[in-house]
Amino acid sequence: MKPCVFTGCCVALVTPMTEEGFINLDSLKDLIEFVIEGGADALLVCGTSGESATLTTLEREQIIRCSVEIARGRLPVIVGTGSNDTQHAIEQSQQAQSLGADALLVVTPYYNKTSQAGLVQHFFAIADGVNLPVILYNVPSRTGMTIQPETYLALSRHPRIVGVKEASGDLSAIAAAKALCQDSLWFYSGNDDQIVPILSLGGVGVISVLANIAPKLTGQICSYALSGNYAKAAELQLSAKPLIDALFSDVNPIPVKYALNRLGHSVGPCRLPLVSPSAQIIARIDRQLIDAGLMAP
Repeated sequence: MKPCVFTGCCVALVTPMTEEGFINLDSLKDLIEFVIEGGADALLVCGTSGESATLTTLEREQIIRCSVEIARGRLPVIVGTGSNDTQHAIEQSQQAQSLGADALLVVTPYYNKTSQAGLVQHFFAIADGVNLPVILYNVPSRTGMTIQPETYLALSRHPRIVGVKEASGDLSAIAAAKALCQDSLWFYSGNDDQIVPILSLGGVGVISVLANIAPKLTGQICSYALSGNYAKAAELQLSAKPLIDALFSDVNPIPVKYALNRLGHSVGPCRLPLVSPSAQIIARIDRQLIDAGLMAP
């Protein structure tokens, strides 16, 4: 059985910015402390929620270095290093390894995409280029392609490819992949509204946007499901559904950054091409923050 990078709740951390659009490392440190105190089991930095597409190499270095320094010895730091350029993904992965990352999250190629055979070669080349565990990231809504169950099986044969963040939303395909791979690949929910269903199929945790603002609640959903109390896990999952929907009422991480700012975490704006949420979305998020007990009326 392959090593498991984490079980439970991993926070897909936003990247705090100043109003001028620069990386805000002080706010990043505060946010990391907040989610650790809230019971997070792992951190993901430089992922989609961290606006990885707009980060420079130097900014990535600053974020990774800061995150590893704050989290070291307390919980693993996973770094998003995927790219639609295989060589660039290898370079970003090697950078993360040199800065002390515990594991990598690598998304499928986007825009130029590839075949299923190309996926295997792409991910194998990245895994061959480092000595860290690799978690695959399947998110067809952003990349325009998906990892097929049989491809998961082929990928699971690489000793350093240990898991997958599944955000396809296709529970039947996830079940088929899990049935094929068994214990050779750990499955994580990539959708906050599917934590319980995926854990019920043998998943071991979630890589979560919700956990930026509600790490304790997200962790509780995982904890109950992992201990076999699916009734309680489902109760919490369903109670969180309106808040989760609000956090995805615009392009991630626009809503969650707004929510964090509203709750006093000072993470700043998103970078272009992402813009501030509309008044209608702001009102919806505010309502759900109040209903969830995260903000006073």
